[in-house]
Amino acid sequence: MVAQLRVTTRNARFQEWTALLANRTKRQRSREFLVQGVRPITMAVRYGWEIRELLYDADTRLSAWARQMMEAVPAQRYAVAGELMAELGGKEDGRPELLAVVGQPEDDLRRIPLSPALRADSAPASCAELLVVVFDRPTSPGNIGTVVRSADALGAAGVIVTGHAADIYDPKCVRASTGSLFGVPVVRAASHRPVLDWLASVRSTGVDARLVGTDEHGDIDITEYDFTGPTVLLVGNETAGLSAAWRQSCDHLIRIPMVGSASSLNAATAASIVTYECLRQRRG
Repeated sequence: MVAQLRVTTRNARFQEWTALLANRTKRQRSREFLVQGVRPITMAVRYGWEIRELLYDADTRLSAWARQMMEAVPAQRYAVAGELMAELGGKEDGRPELLAVVGQPEDDLRRIPLSPALRADSAPASCAELLVVVFDRPTSPGNIGTVVRSADALGAAGVIVTGHAADIYDPKCVRASTGSLFGVPVVRAASHRPVLDWLASVRSTGVDARLVGTDEHGDIDITEYDFTGPTVLLVGNETAGLSAAWRQSCDHLIRIPMVGSASSLNAATAASIVTYECLRQRRG
């Protein structure tokens, strides 16, 4: 029987939970983050993430889903006063009945599977169908979450976030991913160098993965490029685009055809469009 504790005031433990929502340094030091929402919590449990604590509303009758989570997950439980749960849940989401403190996995590029399947719930796939999305120096956690969601929906094996970037465990990122953060490996890399080293190791196994960068001045239209082979798709910073180091490392630079007065697309939108083109060609 997992012990249950009560929190009815803004005590030290409550302050730690608040810090997990607002303080990136706190999340990094403790290697944990606070998860809000039915689908994200369900996905975290389904994919075997480390659930360290479950916080439940002590002032309401829990739903069947919340009771099921409480019974299934062997985590420390906290009965938290309703008004405090409302603060932790955020004004937009109202008062949640359940929250979870989840451990962060290691940022190891080997978490990205090469074969025989992209993910446990995917159809079998060969290394030739490998697709990985790299997002360089994104500043918006919402954009990261959107890219992760699209990567998950469109069959990518993983997402790599490089450089000085927004936190992938920021609540806005977790929310924007709608739980996909737990279903597809998302790994942080300090710069382009570890990614290039990882790519070299992949190629050394005989997988001829191409590094393809998205750029409005790219020399190949996305519909003209062959995405049916193993591909590492690179998306640059929302404002500055690709760095010089990434440009020099790309095997190809591709562009999305545009009409109208828009000069460019949102980075997450561009990533979603090209990822869909990859899926379209592979299904074709």
